[in-house]
Amino acid sequence: MSDSVSATGSGPAAKPAAAAAPAPKLRLGALTALVVGSMIGGGIFSLPQNMAVSADAGAVLIGWAITAVGMLTLAFVFQTLANRKPELDGGVYIYAKEGFGDYMGFSSAWGYWISAWLGNVGYFVLLFSTFGYFFPVFGEGNTPIAIVCASALLWGVHFLVLRGIKEAAFVNLITTIAKIVPIVLFILICAFAFKSRVFANDFFGFGNPKLGSITNQVRNMMLVTVWVFIGVEGASIFSARAERRTNVGKATVIGFVGVLLVLVLVNILSLGIMTQPQLASLQNPSMAGVLEHVVGHWGAILISVGLVISLAGALLSWVLLCAEIIFSAARDSTMPWFVRKENAKRVPANALRLTNGLTQIFLLITLFSKGTYLSLIYLATSMILLPYFWSAAYALLLVWRRETYEREPKERTKDLMISAISVLYALWLLYAGGLKYVLLSALLYAPGVVLFAKAKREAGQPVFTQIEKLIFAVVLVGAGAAAFGLYQGYLTL
Repeated sequence: MSDSVSATGSGPAAKPAAAAAPAPKLRLGALTALVVGSMIGGGIFSLPQNMAVSADAGAVLIGWAITAVGMLTLAFVFQTLANRKPELDGGVYIYAKEGFGDYMGFSSAWGYWISAWLGNVGYFVLLFSTFGYFFPVFGEGNTPIAIVCASALLWGVHFLVLRGIKEAAFVNLITTIAKIVPIVLFILICAFAFKSRVFANDFFGFGNPKLGSITNQVRNMMLVTVWVFIGVEGASIFSARAERRTNVGKATVIGFVGVLLVLVLVNILSLGIMTQPQLASLQNPSMAGVLEHVVGHWGAILISVGLVISLAGALLSWVLLCAEIIFSAARDSTMPWFVRKENAKRVPANALRLTNGLTQIFLLITLFSKGTYLSLIYLATSMILLPYFWSAAYALLLVWRRETYEREPKERTKDLMISAISVLYALWLLYAGGLKYVLLSALLYAPGVVLFAKAKREAGQPVFTQIEKLIFAVVLVGAGAAAFGLYQGYLTL
């Protein structure tokens, strides 16, 4: 998940002043750095345990192969849409709105926004879980004292953002170093300590009945792989500022492959240091536990300090980013007008209050439900699957209609293959997430209709078309099933 506002954003910070000089054009190196920065966040620090809970080495390799193909095609989809539809600059949700109607567009914006602030809840839990490694009172980041401290930090950041405080350049530099240096050291040390016999031991996890078949293992790890790549959609945002437009595609591929390589190395090397059951039992950030196993306690300190600095620096920008997502949607009347309100510092104040209020509610829910970092990222990832699916489907729709392809039959054939694979991958992710997260997602999507109806009435338009009424009815049925399941204890966070 991204640690950079600019990697995703179309908020106030992205609007140049009328008298400002033209922004310098971005070269291939700068574009690649933006791609990498938008994807490497806090998720990688917990990757060893997150993956080992669901799969052993053989299934992990298969899962990464599927992810590599699927996410790369999705990256190409966003890059292609940015090139062929440059006028659509409202973020991921605009593709759903343009191709499939207002309610699908709103739902994509709503789902993307919920995914972002749920990710923030996950960040808070991970941050205090890291403190819990040294101070047991914080546990896995979901104890009463952890939630109290996380809440205090949330509202402290909230009031700082209202004052217009944003990330300074030196903070960006420090947080980047805090992320990259421990990860590089981890890979180098674990490469020397890697034991092939540990890696090959029970390669497909058949000795652990809880993991299930290889297919089930691959399915169960899919949401984690999507979580660590959230932000890949941000790469195409900078196409208009590229020195050469062809560099956008190159930067997307280079950045994606680089991040994929780092993630796979962290994951695979860990499986050659500790067995799957040992990794699955680690407290997050699990990279700390793996490195401690190799070099002793100072390894855990190195990873933990790097993560704390990285997350602390990221929280300021991510709190503002969450608000900017729906602020951007409000500017084209996808969200109600009150979400567009800014304070004197040009901060989207109402969007910020709505975002952080819901973040606070879910922090309390993690206390009473004992929701862990892993359960939160599963839910956050499930919410972003719909925006990803509709973006891929819109790319396929353009190819099918031959829109913008009138004189490019070869390009159309290539993009038909890419968009079709990305649609299939998005459908596979929905299947891999399982019925539980489909129902929980429906429960979170359903209340959004209040804001959607308000926005439509402000625009003097009917709320639903006939098809949209049927779609919303299905959402309501899913939400009702989820609510009943939570009440009866069949579903849990």
